[in-house]
Amino acid sequence: MTSVSHEARLALGRLRAEVGKAVVGQDPVVGSVLVALLCGGHVLLEGVPGVAKTLLVRALSAALDLQTKRLQFTPDLMPGDVTGSMIYDARNGAFNFRPGPVFTNLLLADEINRTPPKTQSALLEAMEERQVSVDGEPRPLPQPFMVIATQNPIEYEGTYPLPEAQLDRFLLKLSVPLPERDEEYNVLRAHHLGFDPRDLKAAGVGQVANAADLAAGRAAVRQVRVADEVLAYVVDLARATRMTPALELGASPRGTIALLAVAKAYAWLNGRDYLIPDDVKAYVVPTLRHRVRLRADAALDGVTVESVLAAVLAAVPAPR
Repeated sequence: MTSVSHEARLALGRLRAEVGKAVVGQDPVVGSVLVALLCGGHVLLEGVPGVAKTLLVRALSAALDLQTKRLQFTPDLMPGDVTGSMIYDARNGAFNFRPGPVFTNLLLADEINRTPPKTQSALLEAMEERQVSVDGEPRPLPQPFMVIATQNPIEYEGTYPLPEAQLDRFLLKLSVPLPERDEEYNVLRAHHLGFDPRDLKAAGVGQVANAADLAAGRAAVRQVRVADEVLAYVVDLARATRMTPALELGASPRGTIALLAVAKAYAWLNGRDYLIPDDVKAYVVPTLRHRVRLRADAALDGVTVESVLAAVLAAVPAPR
């Protein structure tokens, strides 16, 4: 491991503690968002309102000193409100491009499943190609670029299911749980003592890493060594989801590639330049839960995607 790689890992490691100054009890979620950043991927956060999903993104942005924009998705939001549009300028008699909020480093797509699929799909090109096409002209997005979308559980009133093509563009789907009792007590005490989630500087959240550290980390992740046996293990896990009776749709090859990328980033963050099966196991559920689909009868019987993936992990032997 080079000195540059080592320094980048230390800087990015400090990120979790820095975000934790504002976001209490969500360290696993913060760590997974950092893994996605290292892979250049996007994250879907699911949880009930009020569990600090938005605060997490704002704190992460402050700790990395990256530009962030927040877009509140509503039923009347139009695609041009996301990507930008051509605006007529009467002064010179020409149409000029006005960039939308997608032109940023970290885009917080808040309550993404409250807008219709047509507007949700406006993000597809940005997420996959890192550009948007307006009036037939492609326009590159700033780098790094990441979408962190939040959604309420689908059973909430006024929500639309995300199109499968868009779900597949999210590297990870993370569940943001309600805090434990002690954690909720600490949150309440902090607010009683004057904590203001709109003033992160007062909470002591400052820059501890930057885009250069992120670039160095991404380069190091690409160099993580993977034995043939571990590669085969990743393939076998994905193939097992396609043969599981409870699923009508298993993981695609895109899911296999995503699982390998995430596992390599997790290994590097844990100080290793090689992959072990436990790295893969740690991210099977968040990487694949949104890429598979339960059979209707299994869902009616109370089976969950998470329980099916846990069974797949138990059934597929890991290499020694």
